[in-house]
Amino acid sequence: MKKQYQVFTLLCLFLFSQEVLGQAVLRGKVIDAQNLSLPGASILIQGTTKGTVTNQDGDFTLVGLSPGNYRVGATYLGYTGQSQEIVLQNGQTLEIKFQMSQGTIDGTEFIVFGDRLKGQARALNQQKTNANISNIVAADQIGRFPDANIGDAIKRIPGITMQNDQGEARDIIIRGMSPELNSVTLNGERIPSAEGDNRRVQMDLIPADMIQTIEVNKAVLPNMDADAIGGSVNLVTRKAPNGLRVSGTAASGVNLLSDKPIWTGGVIIGDRFANDKLGIIFSGSYNNHTFGSDNYEARWVQTNNPNYPVVMDRFDLRKYDVQRIRRSSSLALDYDINKNHSITLNAMYNWRDDRENRYRLRVDRLERPIESGNFNALASNLYQLQGRASIQTKGGIDNDRVRNTRLEDQRVANLTLSGDHLFNSLKMTWNTTYAKASENRPNERYITHRGNALMQVDTRNPFKALTTFVNQESELGLGLNEISESNNNTFEEDLNARLDFSLPFAGNKGMFKFGGRLRNKNKQRRDSYDVYDPLGSLGADGNRLGDLPFGIQNERLFLNGSQYAPGRFVTSSFLGNLDLKNPALFEFEDALGEYITGNYNAQETITATYVMSDYQFNNKLSGVFGLRYETTGINYRGNAFDEEEEISNPTENVKDSYGNLMPGAHFKYDFSDNRILRFAWTNTIARPNYFDLVPYAVYSPDTESLQRGNPDLVPTTSMNFDLMFENYFQSVGLFSMGGFYKDVNNFIYQRTLVNVNDPQFGQVALLSKPENGGTADVFGIETAFQRQLDFLPGIWKGLGIYVNYTFTDSKTTGIEGRENTSLKLPGTARNMFNGSLSFETEKLVLRLSVNHASGYIDELGDSAFGDIYYDRQTFLDVNASYAFSKNLRIFAEGNNLTNQPLRYYQGIRERTVQEEFYNARVNFGVKFDLFK
Repeated sequence: MKKQYQVFTLLCLFLFSQEVLGQAVLRGKVIDAQNLSLPGASILIQGTTKGTVTNQDGDFTLVGLSPGNYRVGATYLGYTGQSQEIVLQNGQTLEIKFQMSQGTIDGTEFIVFGDRLKGQARALNQQKTNANISNIVAADQIGRFPDANIGDAIKRIPGITMQNDQGEARDIIIRGMSPELNSVTLNGERIPSAEGDNRRVQMDLIPADMIQTIEVNKAVLPNMDADAIGGSVNLVTRKAPNGLRVSGTAASGVNLLSDKPIWTGGVIIGDRFANDKLGIIFSGSYNNHTFGSDNYEARWVQTNNPNYPVVMDRFDLRKYDVQRIRRSSSLALDYDINKNHSITLNAMYNWRDDRENRYRLRVDRLERPIESGNFNALASNLYQLQGRASIQTKGGIDNDRVRNTRLEDQRVANLTLSGDHLFNSLKMTWNTTYAKASENRPNERYITHRGNALMQVDTRNPFKALTTFVNQESELGLGLNEISESNNNTFEEDLNARLDFSLPFAGNKGMFKFGGRLRNKNKQRRDSYDVYDPLGSLGADGNRLGDLPFGIQNERLFLNGSQYAPGRFVTSSFLGNLDLKNPALFEFEDALGEYITGNYNAQETITATYVMSDYQFNNKLSGVFGLRYETTGINYRGNAFDEEEEISNPTENVKDSYGNLMPGAHFKYDFSDNRILRFAWTNTIARPNYFDLVPYAVYSPDTESLQRGNPDLVPTTSMNFDLMFENYFQSVGLFSMGGFYKDVNNFIYQRTLVNVNDPQFGQVALLSKPENGGTADVFGIETAFQRQLDFLPGIWKGLGIYVNYTFTDSKTTGIEGRENTSLKLPGTARNMFNGSLSFETEKLVLRLSVNHASGYIDELGDSAFGDIYYDRQTFLDVNASYAFSKNLRIFAEGNNLTNQPLRYYQGIRERTVQEEFYNARVNFGVKFDLFK
């Protein structure tokens, strides 16, 4: 197959090259009145079907043109169309420029007030002219929502919901597909993951103001990476402007949970030099946010007590204090060697420090007294019993870097060198990318006090379960259980390269494209975990909680309710100043079993080749057809640990390789210039998480349980069908409606087996490992409407509406032990809605935004009772700005005004598993924009 593929490619190259040698080339740029590039503009040689669209730089190229006289036209939503007469000579490369101005409709002027619609116009023009089904959001449009990171901005796009971490959007779910089934790229190149065990890209790592455009490709083309079952998100950084531009943002605010200030700053500087041959742009961003969260968690089990068939067997009360500092910078340089050759260098560096103290009260083994009947029932689901209580402080060493906290230092760097070359009619592009991601958690410390205590358990309202000490002073008598310090390091390094060619054929009605890419990845995790036993008393009277310095963690209002106010905990400063390395004070133990099975090496090499044809059948119908073939080679190494023997052994290297052939077809039918029907048939893939493939094994004789990796996992594949109708308004707006269907095979889930005879460890009570399931059918509809109501009279034409709705449903087969149950695919939110109502004048902008996603199953248990759901959520945000001039604007914004919690439940919605509150935050600031 591969040899036939190569022969076919060379044959097509030879045939098409005979047709285009010696013809002319037309190159150009489309800009607006402020000298800003306009991507997505339609370029057409009038009287023919020969045309193209502008790229992110506003540039376009038409090759294979015969010498002669032509009229070339440029059109753009929201702007008046323009045309030029040109004369092409044999072998010539002619350059032209279009400068677009705001337009009129049927002789009635509609006014673009300052920048209010420019971002929306850029996004919609790119979306309209794309060959595939996509959603585009431009930087100016992002700035109109109060979003600090790129994840919060993406959640407003149709068909997308986000999973949160500490109140910020982190993991992306597209059309019900879990984060592992989607991909995230930066300027078309994969972003490595800073997390240790999965392929997720942390969207809260990247500030929103560092990105020029967000492209969500819901039906990927053959020249795009195929690991995008849900979709592929491409983050496009800024390109050098056409003249000097200096922009900046300075803001501050307050988090209403912590009552601590928020500091934000950003700057953009760009210009062109050397007779406009060299373009340079630098962007920098800084955000310092001190916040936290109030949390409680529960776990529910079934018992053999008929009066208490379901009880809470574990309860956590948690308080988090967090400081998150983002620093981000990017640099882009482009150099035009001549009319037909250019090179570009793009670099981006993101660095996030996340400092956290966590104070946790945990009470477990609550089901045992219920099982034995040894408890005091005060009322139905209100009782007193003996439970095991532990009080834990999480922090870190006291130095200038860690500062008595758990420091999570995440860094991601991307460096790409690319070239764009035109050899007569043959266009060649190439790039090489070096990317690196790391997560370091140095000197992370825990101190835990534990013991039995009389507890009162209240589950009369399972929405708001609660466990408290019957005698509050008994917590001070809990004995020291453990002091630990860990060092955790994850590192991922990618070296990628790609080469692409395109060549016109059939009198410029079609474009033949082919190319290849290489992705070479090395990922490793190296953790350690040490336990320290004090040789004497840490306090004046001993090592009980009451003997050590402690604080009452109730300095703020606990958002779950006053009954959830945290108790007393060892102070983080005391923990951070313990001299654990002093052998005269502490006995040291390398707790191998706590970390060794999590350490691994993973090497992965992906090669891909593709051929595709973009063909214009007539002035209404166009299509893209192609094949993509990807090969994957892996080499993984992990560790096995026998807790009974306290022995760790490196496992043998696991090597594997496989290939996937993925055909695709895209059709686009233009009923008119602004009414489009799209259809797509694509095939995509999702490779297993790194750690799932690692051949690790850990056995606990205490519970007779065994956990294993599964090197035999195969990738998940999907055949996808999409249909979408789009109606664009010339006054800058859109109505769209469509449907999608995904036939997913070999999805991956966590499987638990009971009483298994393992060849290495013998008979085990529980064996847990990831497995491939059967099939999943995912289907849904999407609709969106956005428009400025410019047809209304007077001041009311300043009103604007932005709404979108997505319905998704799914069903699965092949889940062990659940064959007779109708199960949803994890991550499938049934209803997703975004709405925004705005009012804008030449100077004033007001916007109210809402984001809603219904609940969905997140983890599959061994029965319906054990299934874990992510609960529904609704966010309400507001923002406003006022422009003193075209260069200076002040703004105010408020996030999460509904104080929406993160909530999980088990089996039924009334049975809370986790509820975590963050409160609202507000910001005020100023933006300036100077340009030439």
